[in-house]
Amino acid sequence: MQELLSIIAKGLVDDPDSVSVEADAPSEDGTVVYHIHVAESDMGRVIGKQGRIAKAIRTIARSAAIRSDEKIVVEID
Repeated sequence: MQELLSIIAKGLVDDPDSVSVEADAPSEDGTVVYHIHVAESDMGRVIGKQGRIAKAIRTIARSAAIRSDEKIVVEID
């Protein structure tokens, strides 16, 4: 999942070397939180107008997680 989120984020930004994806340990209900870190100047590119790109990233990640019976949350830091 980290690799998928990293590939998506690197395709959107101007500085792909600054992209990193971290995962927290699963919570009590089994949900894993993934944090996408990008450069400050690329934050708007990853979030998009009215958060549309961020919603799309979350949708793709949830779809991939369902295939492997995971519960995930994606946060953009």
